[in-house]
Amino acid sequence: MSLSNTPSRPVGHALVEALIAQGVHTCFGVPGESYLAVLDGMHQHREHIRFIACRQEGGAAFMAEAQGKLSGQPGVCFVTRGPGATNASIGVHTAFQDSTPMVLFVGQVASDQRDREAFQEIDYRQMFGPGTLGLAKWVGEVHSADRLPEYVARAFHTAQQGRPGPVVLVLPEDMLTTLTTAPVLPRAQAVRAWPAPGGLRELRALLLAAQRPLLLVGGPGWDAESAQALQRFAENWQLPVACGFRFQDTFDNRHPQYAGDVGIGINPRLAARVREADLVIALGLRLGEMTTGGYTLLAAPRPAQKLVHIHPGPEELGRVYAADLLLQAAMPAAARALEALTAPPVLPWAGQAEAAHADYEANLVAPAVAPLDMAVVVKTLQARLPADTVYTNGAGNYSGWLHRYCRYPGLQHQGRTQLAPTSGAMGYGLPAAVAAALLYPERTVLNLAGDGDFLMNGQELATAMAYGARRLISVVVDNGTYGTIRMHQEREYPGRVSGSDLHNPDFAALARAYGWHGAFCERTQDFAPALDAAIAAGRPALIHLKLDAEVSTSRTTLSAIRAAALKA
Repeated sequence: MSLSNTPSRPVGHALVEALIAQGVHTCFGVPGESYLAVLDGMHQHREHIRFIACRQEGGAAFMAEAQGKLSGQPGVCFVTRGPGATNASIGVHTAFQDSTPMVLFVGQVASDQRDREAFQEIDYRQMFGPGTLGLAKWVGEVHSADRLPEYVARAFHTAQQGRPGPVVLVLPEDMLTTLTTAPVLPRAQAVRAWPAPGGLRELRALLLAAQRPLLLVGGPGWDAESAQALQRFAENWQLPVACGFRFQDTFDNRHPQYAGDVGIGINPRLAARVREADLVIALGLRLGEMTTGGYTLLAAPRPAQKLVHIHPGPEELGRVYAADLLLQAAMPAAARALEALTAPPVLPWAGQAEAAHADYEANLVAPAVAPLDMAVVVKTLQARLPADTVYTNGAGNYSGWLHRYCRYPGLQHQGRTQLAPTSGAMGYGLPAAVAAALLYPERTVLNLAGDGDFLMNGQELATAMAYGARRLISVVVDNGTYGTIRMHQEREYPGRVSGSDLHNPDFAALARAYGWHGAFCERTQDFAPALDAAIAAGRPALIHLKLDAEVSTSRTTLSAIRAAALKA
């Protein structure tokens, strides 16, 4: 690829050249006057890179995060100063908690206006506060035009190294129009840490001493090869394998050793298996609140189980848990090392993996619900959509049906197929689906959203239409309430409902107004025909489902929750 041969060009153009050198082909954002020079650079190099103009910075940031999660390379987002950056902060927080590589570029006021509280001025180092409980891994501001390539290279290295995450790079408006002759630097490549050989010997010794081991997997950095190596390790040692919260596509859900997902709405039998394990190997996960059941399945700081924690980021090891063995390693390196560990011919836990999978299979069976059965809805989606379909969701009780009944094929078979925020951010699902549909136009993308969740970024329906996200289907579950909050209200203040009711539009009509195919159904038997019509529509499609608020989760009802609270 030939970039600009002009020895001197505006920094905005040089920045676009640097992005192309980093392998970036798509950026998301909302245009702003603070970085017009960059937009002009996008036009200059439009054959090599595209700018997806979104309708709100929160949606744009979610799209960049989703692209980073899908591709393993940093997703890129551009926003303007002040409100643009604050709107985008939700995507940065999601990228941090989900360990997703991402770079957010923020236009800044001109250098001669700094520290006067100029129009929309913010100190982004203070706002994004890098650190273990901040929003970003690093925040930098480019003051010298000639140092721009250095800052961009550092941003991409930092976003990918160790535990991946978001980086914020601030661009003063006047700096972007300055001329520079700075060269483009080589593409950043993440350095992969390998587990120490002595640590692997310790891990094998712990396995040989175990009676009830469990392998808990997830987190960032997996690819098809490492997922395949993970499967071979699990098979060699006949280990039950569970996936962490919203990392269900790390391991093939149909594999006879798959035990289910450890997160919100966990199968009670799997929860018991985690508690009763005498060795837990946590591979790639950061062992957050959701995956540990509020730090109870694995008691913090010293769990009852022997614990091996393998993670790419050294700052995560020992941060919460005093594990018996800590190993820093990137997942491709860790999985390849683990599959080389030889297992003895006879293992004392033989048959436990099959029993765990039988528990998982039993959890897929549930009593019928009328008039609309969400279990049947999810199973119908799986039956009619291609195996490589990407499923997205935001936050809300509705996602429990997707987590319980969707069977992900595993990274080694179809690549990443699950996009869901471990940060619990509402409004994530639709923008993530748009990003997935644009990154993989040949794949079907299914977004399952709640009514409250959907309207937080419903305007990105327009972005999907504008850029041809043709094979995108959104299913909106409308129960007229912020379901998760209503559930907690009934538990804590039974019968005292306040602030959780919703008054919704006709979502199908709203979709049609944007040019989408739109349909409505409120009975189980109507869903399959509606889905078939959506698949055949040849354009983005939305199916509006009407669900009674009484159907609170995949396991219980509001009445049952209220009755239990009143009895207590």
